[in-house]
Amino acid sequence: MVRVRQRVTGPVVADVAAEVTRGLGALDLAARVRHGDGVAITAGSRGITDVVPALRAIAGSVRLLGAEPFVVPAMGSHGGATAEGQRRVLASYGLTEAAVGCPIRASMDVVEVGRSKLGFSLWQDRLAAEADHVVVCNRVKPHTLFSGRYESGLVKMLMIGLGKQAGASTYHRAVMAHGWQAVVADVAPVLLEGGKVVAGVALVERGDKRTAEVAVLAPERWLDEEPHLLEAARALLPQLPFADVDLLVLDRIGKNISGAGLDTNVVERKERLHPPTYEPHGGVRYIAVRGLTPETAGNAIGVGLVEFARSRVLREMDVAVTRLNALTAGDVPGAMLPLDYETDREIFDAALGAIGLRPPEEARIVWARDTSELDEVACSVALLGEAAARDDLEVVGAPFALPFDAAGNLPDLLPAG
Repeated sequence: MVRVRQRVTGPVVADVAAEVTRGLGALDLAARVRHGDGVAITAGSRGITDVVPALRAIAGSVRLLGAEPFVVPAMGSHGGATAEGQRRVLASYGLTEAAVGCPIRASMDVVEVGRSKLGFSLWQDRLAAEADHVVVCNRVKPHTLFSGRYESGLVKMLMIGLGKQAGASTYHRAVMAHGWQAVVADVAPVLLEGGKVVAGVALVERGDKRTAEVAVLAPERWLDEEPHLLEAARALLPQLPFADVDLLVLDRIGKNISGAGLDTNVVERKERLHPPTYEPHGGVRYIAVRGLTPETAGNAIGVGLVEFARSRVLREMDVAVTRLNALTAGDVPGAMLPLDYETDREIFDAALGAIGLRPPEEARIVWARDTSELDEVACSVALLGEAAARDDLEVVGAPFALPFDAAGNLPDLLPAG
């Protein structure tokens, strides 16, 4: 193996909190938010780099208006679909009351706030619905299941995140019947025209997870502006350094990394679960997962997207939580089980014996921590020539043997270079 570093380019926001504060100030919220009003601020279940300073800046701006901010978990069924579980998810990201500078209130109760023309109820978190105003904060990026003008971002947070388990389940079932874009076109305007939402704070990240853009939008601009943010995010999405990979080894998957456990956009499995084994293609033939993140708390959604896994992944999997997430999201395949082996060496033996006519010593292997940390990976020496010839890649150090221990396992995480 040899280490390869990708050269990540793109803008970087130096002070996210200051940019959020500036953007909210430009919206003239004082014309709508009165002294003593309650303002619900959303916090999701993804690992967003600068979510703490962003939420703290929102809370501070609300307090300057004399209003009372509080954070509500907006994460559908995550955290086991319990209020305490969703509090724990927030805490795992450092989202505590001390960190964000305001109370955190969690409930799974929902109220009906409207009716879809397609024939279903529109549900919203009771605490947000009872607040005077709502500020939605989320990262905008390509979604792991949905495709279209709106994917993962402010609109999805307002619908599915704030819908809690009941709303998320309803919307995902509606998507199966009508398609994502039709449901968004029907539901989003109703939720935005209700008058509760006063602002959206959208964050866009680069491939190295640094914040590249902050956009603070008035609700009437969301539907026009979010598609542009999505395209910017798509251009900055982390990518595997090589297009043709026999075996992608991931140290971990988890909800903090991606809603699907691993980013299907990165591994090119958004449109199909497993690429046809006997059809030559330029994507990833097999994926092996070695562990779950602590932050995912046993939710192993995404394990069904891979072919191989360490047996410890299945032992650490909270089956009930994973299945609940899969059923709520309409992502049943995401909870299916791969071939599992006790050791990494067994996984390599099985996978490299099934890649076709290419001998194992010529296998194109990439070893990464997860699908969000791809700025530095290890690759097999079969890829060394390609890496050395490219301007966007830097070969770091000399080749090294896979560091199997006496039991046949690699370190839990790809060691730092």
